[in-house]
Amino acid sequence: MIARQLSSFLKKAYLSKKFPVRNYAQVLAGDISNKKIPISNFEKDKFINYKRIQDNLTTVKKRLNRPLSLSEKILYSHLDDPHGQDIERGVSYLRLRPDRVACQDATAQMALLQFMSAGMPEVAVPTTVHCDHLIEAQVGGEKDLDRAKKLNKEVYDFLASASAKYNIGFWRPGSGIIHQIILENYAFPGGLMIGTDSHTPNAGGLGMVAIGVGGADAVDVMADIPWELKCPKVIGVKLTGSISGWTAPKDVILKVAGILTVKGGTGAIVEYFGPGVESLSCTGMATICNMGAEIGATTSLFPFNKRMSNFLRATNREEIASFSDSFAHNLRADEGAQYDQLIEINLSELEPHINGPFTPDLATPISKFKDEVVKNDWPTELKVGLIGSCTNSSYEDMSRAASLAKQALDHGIKAKSVFTITPGSEQIRATIERDGQEKILMDVGGIVLANACGPCIGQWDRQDVKKGEANSIITSYNRNFTGRNDANPATHAFVASPDIVTAFVFAGDLRFNPITDTLTDANGKPFKFNGPSGDELPIKGYDPGKDTYQKPPEDRSSVEVAVDPNSNRLQLLKPFAKWNGKDFEEFPILIKVKGKCTTDHISMAGPWLKYRGHLDNISNNMLIGAINAENNTANKVKNIFSGEYDAVPNVARDYKSKNTPWVVIGDDNYGEGSSREHAALEVRHLGGAAVIVKSFARIHETNLKKQGLLPLTFSNPSDYDKIDPFDKVSIIGLTTIAPDKPLTLRLHKKTGETVDLTVKHTFNENQIEWFKAGSALNRMAEKR
Repeated sequence: MIARQLSSFLKKAYLSKKFPVRNYAQVLAGDISNKKIPISNFEKDKFINYKRIQDNLTTVKKRLNRPLSLSEKILYSHLDDPHGQDIERGVSYLRLRPDRVACQDATAQMALLQFMSAGMPEVAVPTTVHCDHLIEAQVGGEKDLDRAKKLNKEVYDFLASASAKYNIGFWRPGSGIIHQIILENYAFPGGLMIGTDSHTPNAGGLGMVAIGVGGADAVDVMADIPWELKCPKVIGVKLTGSISGWTAPKDVILKVAGILTVKGGTGAIVEYFGPGVESLSCTGMATICNMGAEIGATTSLFPFNKRMSNFLRATNREEIASFSDSFAHNLRADEGAQYDQLIEINLSELEPHINGPFTPDLATPISKFKDEVVKNDWPTELKVGLIGSCTNSSYEDMSRAASLAKQALDHGIKAKSVFTITPGSEQIRATIERDGQEKILMDVGGIVLANACGPCIGQWDRQDVKKGEANSIITSYNRNFTGRNDANPATHAFVASPDIVTAFVFAGDLRFNPITDTLTDANGKPFKFNGPSGDELPIKGYDPGKDTYQKPPEDRSSVEVAVDPNSNRLQLLKPFAKWNGKDFEEFPILIKVKGKCTTDHISMAGPWLKYRGHLDNISNNMLIGAINAENNTANKVKNIFSGEYDAVPNVARDYKSKNTPWVVIGDDNYGEGSSREHAALEVRHLGGAAVIVKSFARIHETNLKKQGLLPLTFSNPSDYDKIDPFDKVSIIGLTTIAPDKPLTLRLHKKTGETVDLTVKHTFNENQIEWFKAGSALNRMAEKR
């Protein structure tokens, strides 16, 4: 009673401004903004700067004088200049100071190569590298891991040595997927992180603004340069009701993807709130945020709650949990916060969904899925079911899947489809091994893969179907573009929760509905699954498993970075040429791209991942998946000099050898998908000058700017149709280029006629300097 009265008195005193404290909660908990709280258990000498967060937020709130959403609170509290920064959603470019950087091994190679050329002795902010992308799924966990270590030894040695040299934490192969490791060890409520992978928003499940970027952006932050982000709009998703039964957190984002489509979140942060949030686990919230990348969102996040606090404590971060408990008022949206768009979902009424094939936004409730399968003549036999990945590999996910597998075992049946399981981290693998879920999943015929990305990113040596053979698979992954998982364009890939995937493998048929339909047990009797169940957190606590972390040495002066000059996998970078100060005159069009062109089309993954550290070699995959509008064929374009048709990279190399810069013409949402900066680097390396499209995916547009290219959009999207693939193009107005000032695209037709079109750009003053210098990295070097 006395405590409640004291709290009430202090709150009234604070609100009446008669009490000289910034926050009455500080009187009860002490002035925790001045406490030194380590940013992670692996970086005890680096601290969360809560004082800066609170002070910046106080400044911005006085300036804006309006309620703020949670994402605004976190972003604006990390401003480099909270006093002078222009702040307008969808307009301003924010200059931000992130708390940390995370890199996966495929993109880390180029990021570290760029950082090395910047001449810095060590990274300016806490940074980690995670080896998860280069491990191909072939036969099973340990054997696949051992094979990857041998095949990729050169790359792993480079990453390990560069990490040691520049004071970076290094997670060896087998540690797990970057986003799961981050959630378990580094994410914290109210923080700002950037990562060189598009599913970095996974950390939003712990109330962190975590944004996928290109490696050049990561280099900026590692080199102590403010990071630029166009001030996002905010999409609010109000959750009511309570999740239960067969419905899982994954179904929330599957539903949202169906509402917003693959580009509906572009330029916005998706912010979840409402009473329904309380029914979601912390790892379930991470699942939702993770797959927010599929709707083009800048990131997604949830407000801090008890489920997050419990997860922090379960992962040995009690001090951060205690602070967050006391700071909770700044870890949720203000009352009356305004959203640019509002969606409401009643979790009590939400059905399990299955999305696909070929796109993650084709959302179908399970009650209607059978009808869609039949109507669209999708292959009904389910060849493979795959659970895990960075999206759905938590202890809760594995426990719920195992509860269904146990029911199947009790009825004497095993999986009819191939069934693979990918633990998200070594900690998850060790814990489910100890607690028995792994054995149950294996007893029904499941194959446990390495703690890595594997089939989710195309690292899958699939042998059960031939390329071109139509077939169906269902995954708990996040992305299902054509050929994404197995490089087979005829594979119909569907996305669902691990629960639905697991139930389906026992039916082996897409027309099965586990909620209403029965299976036949070993005695020929029908049975129906009970709903899945599982513990949110392990009752016995997490088992950390094998120690896979490499701490940077205290003395780094003698460390040498391993790069063999004769390597075909690693190549030191040379600066791109500066702009010559002139308009572009009569450049050929290398390719006019028709339809969807993701970063997978521009720079494929799978077998090409091994060349991520060698720019010239990986450039041999440039645009080989894009469809040429002239002939409706991939990787076949006409060389204007020889008149012959050849592969896109070959023609580009010929133009480059003749000192002939070229441009790309593209369709809508160009560059959708992974935050793959190679899709920009390769275009620049092989002589590209501009990419002109109907619209861009956010990350790719920024990546193009970083490499000194001109990303332009048609003022009138229908102007795309006015361009013939054999036109030559001039870009006029570059000598006076300025923010918000359109440029002229002049088409030179074969007839001698010229046609002028208006094109737009989104460069700000600082980014224009990148273009003039030849790249952001060149500009960085000029200023040192």
